[in-house]
Amino acid sequence: MRKLLIAKLVVGLSLAASTGAYAAGDVLPPKDVKWNFEGIFGTYDRAAAQRGLQVYKEVCASCHALSRVAYRNLMDLGYTEDQVKAFAKEYEVQNAEPNDDGEMFMRAALPSDRFVSPFPNKQAARAANGGAYPPDLSLITKARANGPSYLYSLLVGYTDVPAGVEEQEGLSYNPYFPGGWIAMAMPLFEDGVEYTDGTKATVDQMAKDVTYFLSWAASPDLEQRKKTGLSVMMFLVVFTGLLIAVKKKVWSDVH
Repeated sequence: MRKLLIAKLVVGLSLAASTGAYAAGDVLPPKDVKWNFEGIFGTYDRAAAQRGLQVYKEVCASCHALSRVAYRNLMDLGYTEDQVKAFAKEYEVQNAEPNDDGEMFMRAALPSDRFVSPFPNKQAARAANGGAYPPDLSLITKARANGPSYLYSLLVGYTDVPAGVEEQEGLSYNPYFPGGWIAMAMPLFEDGVEYTDGTKATVDQMAKDVTYFLSWAASPDLEQRKKTGLSVMMFLVVFTGLLIAVKKKVWSDVH
């Protein structure tokens, strides 16, 4: 009986400790999400990525840069050259060279320009966000292992502060973020965007779509690399078969 009571006490203390640790901000593992671009034959869902671009533009672009992606790269997602030109013209960039008077000037962005950042520098970004720096999203899905699922989980993971945990002013609670507290307020809300293709803009849908887009932005050459890899593997298989056949032919007389 005494051993049983001790065992129950140990289990109870363990559960209490684990509950307290979670409440204090233990990081939950990312949700298990299957992405179309995973695996040897995986490809990007272009319809989802296009919707994700809309989410980025209407929700994320006011704070987060995408400085490694040029507007012309959007043609890889199925946009026409005219569509890309129209998209780029919505933004202004400083011309690389001064005008005839030696003065720098602003002009409409061109397809060859990279996505315009919302802030001129990191200091301005921090000043506008209470000291927190909104990271550039160009490589966000490569920032950690299982990056796409982590990003998706983070976007849908905002929740109420657990009981017994003291709220932190200016921060939001998200168990998928290290420490549990994140400076970015919940960015996605039901019908937060009006999709041009008529898709229902649920939080889950928007989170998946923007993850598809940012995964493509981080590895726009993914599909080409997979095609090249498969071609090389097929060549090696055929070449190995030929070598075996030649070896057998050459050594057939010896045997």
